[in-house]
Amino acid sequence: MLNMLWASMILLGVIFAACTGRMSEVTNAALDGAGEAISLCITMAGVMALWMGLMEIAGKAGLIDKMTKGIGPFLSFLFPRIPKGHPARGYIATNIIANVLGLGWACTPAGLKAMEELAKLEAERGNPAYLPESRKAKGDRAEGVTRHGRETASVTLTEGEPERKGRAASNEMCTFLILNISSLQLIPVNMIAYRSQYGSVNPAMIIAPAIAATFVSTAVAVVYCKVKDRKRRA
Repeated sequence: MLNMLWASMILLGVIFAACTGRMSEVTNAALDGAGEAISLCITMAGVMALWMGLMEIAGKAGLIDKMTKGIGPFLSFLFPRIPKGHPARGYIATNIIANVLGLGWACTPAGLKAMEELAKLEAERGNPAYLPESRKAKGDRAEGVTRHGRETASVTLTEGEPERKGRAASNEMCTFLILNISSLQLIPVNMIAYRSQYGSVNPAMIIAPAIAATFVSTAVAVVYCKVKDRKRRA
């Protein structure tokens, strides 16, 4: 859908320029935009390299582990069904910390790994939509003991039944996604870099408004997730 929208906008722009005799302006704008895009990418690469290096130093110094333990009660409040010690908690904590520090790009790998672990957790719980293809056979029962010593639910699969039919995100997945999108940011690195690139007199002026806006969005997200979780259990 987005590809169609962008293609339509470009096509309309070219047609309008051709009809009004401004094709040279469109060509110049395209070349200037391409140059600015490369310049912006180089700037952002430098900023991200700086902050990733600081994150690496903080990790080796033990600061990230301490921060992860510090938000443990918050994770238990938001994800009460994820057992302590499960790998998903560590990835979720890393993602949240990276988001809070404004490292939106750096949090993506941790977010993807967290989703993978949450999918494995659903398989451990016996959710047939998340079981591996090798268990699709008549009379096969998806039961056993998880890596944390808990017994999974027993599920009988019928021959030819597509295991992933009706697959839906778990409550933990939805909560994590909402929290990731609305995340609190103490240092909006990307916005500061953008403002600096385009000549802002005070690029860091965005920090206070960004903290206020993301704090409100995170608070609303937490309340929404807890309300929906309570309705689901009712």
